[in-house]
Amino acid sequence: MLSQHPYLELPAPLLFAHRGGGLEVVENSRAALEHTRHLGLTYFETDVHATADGVVVLHHDPDLDRMTDTSGLIADLTWDEVSRARDASGHAPVRLEEALADYPELRFNIDAKAEGALEPLVSLARRNVARVCLASFSDSRLARIRAAAPEVATSMGRREIAAMVAISRLPLGRATSVATSRLPAATAATCLQVPIRHRGIPVVTRRLLDLAHALGLGVHVWTVDDPATMVRLLDLGVDGLVTDVPSTALRVLDERAR
Repeated sequence: MLSQHPYLELPAPLLFAHRGGGLEVVENSRAALEHTRHLGLTYFETDVHATADGVVVLHHDPDLDRMTDTSGLIADLTWDEVSRARDASGHAPVRLEEALADYPELRFNIDAKAEGALEPLVSLARRNVARVCLASFSDSRLARIRAAAPEVATSMGRREIAAMVAISRLPLGRATSVATSRLPAATAATCLQVPIRHRGIPVVTRRLLDLAHALGLGVHVWTVDDPATMVRLLDLGVDGLVTDVPSTALRVLDERAR
């Protein structure tokens, strides 16, 4: 049985709009939030940084240069300064608190991109436990999040995932025992969010899925934009797809349901 955490209570497979559907709309933007809502999706995958005065902002890069008409590191700017920037859709960057309030039907999968964002991010997550899952490539950052807010859903970090892949090569019963006894994230995390492969090494395998499911962990795969690959992964039994083309993913799910 998969995790009973309220964040993942909807039936699989789940669709996560990666940055709100970055190949269909301006990523991590107000337009992306509207796009996700319009498609009827529930899960919005995003990234956050914090301003100099502690405001958590939906934004992938540490600076504003690529996505807005303004330059500068978000961590060096106040929210007042960041709010004056405009993206290609004509909107200002979005505060996470604002997104949570304005889109109550959405659940947010959030990659904590910077140390400075942790404290205000965890505070917001604790007030929205059913709607937030926190992610990071950093195992140490995730460990601090879990220590501060064990009730908040988290995915696994790079080293934790590598350990899961290695352990999954054991027979399932042994693998489950080893993971439970030697990998704290096996019981502390809510899900794995993984690429199909890493540096040529397969990550998403039947063995990994079996181990994750035996531990009650959902497996969400990123970033999947090819319809044939979506079908293959769904047939394999993954619990969710993270995609830049949510409109395409919805069509794939609809065709499978017919």
